Amino acid sequence: MKSYKRLKAIRRAYELVLEVYRVTEKFPKAEQFGLTLQLKRAVVSVLANLVEGQARSSKKEFRQFVSVARGSLAEVEVYLELAKDLSFLTEEDYQRLEELRSNVGSLTYGLIKSLEF
Repeated sequence: MKSYKRLKAIRRAYELVLEVYRVTEKFPKAEQFGLTLQLKRAVVSVLANLVEGQARSSKKEFRQFVSVARGSLAEVEVYLELAKDLSFLTEEDYQRLEELRSNVGSLTYGLIKSLEF
């Protein structure tokens, strides 16, 4: 089995998870089971689907998991925007996270293209 850490998309998604966990520590405690939880679940889903897909035996399966990861990435995008607009994120944190999210999006798009038949 190939190491999941060899794929740049997975490494960047891992960085995104770590950053989201760091910044959500500052979110209001009242959001612990709201936006904080939703954002964490979505960002972990991106990483988990990329890793699981990479471990699958066919390109078709891998592509499906990457597609699911991209859906979760869209969720992350809207949750980050909400967090910024609700002043849970500073502009600097938002920009850093959005840059990472966008980079993961570009990498996953490239991955899907490379898995086309």
